[in-house]
Amino acid sequence: MSDARSLPSLIRSTAAEQAAALASGEVSSRELTSAHLERITAVDGAVGAFLDVDVDKALADADAADAARREDSGAPHELTGVPVAVKDLFATRGQVTTAASKILEGWVPPYDATAVTALRGARLPILGKTNLDEFAMGGSTEHSAFKRTANPWDLGRIPGGSSGGSAAAVGSYEAPLALGTDTGGSIRQPAAVTGTVGVKPTYGTVSRFGVIAMASSLDTPGPMARTVLDTALLHDVVGAHDPLDSTSLADAPRGMAAIVRAAQAGRDLTGLRVGVISELDGGEGYDPGVLDSFHAALGLLEAAGASVETISLPHLEYALDAYYLIMPAEVSSNLARYDGMRYGLRVEPASGPVTAETVMAATRGAGFGDEAKRRIILGTHVLSAGYYDAYYGSAQKVRTLVQRDFAAAWERADVLVSPTAPITAYRFGEKDDPLAMYKLDVTTIPANLAGIPGMSLPSGLSGGLPVGFQILAPQRADDRLYRVGAVLEAALEETWGGHLLAQAPELEEEQR
Repeated sequence: MSDARSLPSLIRSTAAEQAAALASGEVSSRELTSAHLERITAVDGAVGAFLDVDVDKALADADAADAARREDSGAPHELTGVPVAVKDLFATRGQVTTAASKILEGWVPPYDATAVTALRGARLPILGKTNLDEFAMGGSTEHSAFKRTANPWDLGRIPGGSSGGSAAAVGSYEAPLALGTDTGGSIRQPAAVTGTVGVKPTYGTVSRFGVIAMASSLDTPGPMARTVLDTALLHDVVGAHDPLDSTSLADAPRGMAAIVRAAQAGRDLTGLRVGVISELDGGEGYDPGVLDSFHAALGLLEAAGASVETISLPHLEYALDAYYLIMPAEVSSNLARYDGMRYGLRVEPASGPVTAETVMAATRGAGFGDEAKRRIILGTHVLSAGYYDAYYGSAQKVRTLVQRDFAAAWERADVLVSPTAPITAYRFGEKDDPLAMYKLDVTTIPANLAGIPGMSLPSGLSGGLPVGFQILAPQRADDRLYRVGAVLEAALEETWGGHLLAQAPELEEEQR
């Protein structure tokens, strides 16, 4: 590569800048991918973002990307050759996929998830598979069966979850891009606490095929990166209708060029109506610093020409309760397939007869962690005879009311905003009460119940830790997230004098 810029400085640049360096010939994909692999070797022992890194395959992917860029027809996508990390919930052909659960330890899928197929088609080298809460059940990445992931800002604190590994990889410069999944905030919340950008697309616009299911009506794959534009570029790679996914929207476009244009649209928000969700603008459990950062960001949107008003969504007070009935019910159904007989872990009972029932009990007892067991038990109870209508049926009615609240709000606002999370990253073990952890999802869950898109981007610091600003838009209006997010990001970076991550403590690299 040219002497104009060193590889260590290049991996700290944006994915768009890395793509430009590849296009100009300043660097090859092999060099860029190798530099990220070296960074993983140097710092991931402390961060713990990755569960599996396949160096040989990543470099082979990089060589293929270099070959694609040399062809007369040009690269398949602007991001061709830029490496990416993938949450270990996405099936990857020939590479272990575990969902961070012992029940799938060592499982190697014979196929790729559709989103992974899209990455391969665009020639993005896959660095490895990132850690998560087991089967995406958790908000701290403390519930992985294999390791815990640390927040790059403070290695004694959580990186959020369940996509904590992907967020930490991006935040620690181990990867410029990552894929995550968002069931109740599992992309947006870890993005908020690590100072990165994460997007939950409109449900049905990014395929769930090959993504190990947690709660099928809520799970949404999406992009994570360090800037709004980078997130848009990755979203453009993976967004499309997929006939293999029965919940994929038939009118979802192949590629999301509109969102990339929106992320590059400029600095003027004149005429845009911003609604502040009153139910999510403070209250019990909110850090004052989080609210200060949120309101300061609102001022920047107004300075860019947007009008701001407060809007009430009255049924949001029931959203958390409804989610924690619907989600475990779907978990119970989806995880019933792990029975010790078809695939995955098989454990026979230590004593007594070996029957289907005893093998299933022994396998599930050994293979699932405490949080997975908790949700399976709750979901099975919710779906049981005599309780279905009282709990699951009532929760679905609340879901409809929440969706109607959003529909009414769009009559008055183009986007809705709130803090992404009520607090900053907490210390490991600080939230040992599951109910206390569940309550932290209050700001992100409504978007999943409604199926609408949402973005979190960094809006500042509270106590030296990142704070996230959440933007929500109507279904299929994902481009609005990127338009508003890009304007706010530019205004904030002018205030900070650069990206927020530049203020993070430097991780010490291991001696090699």
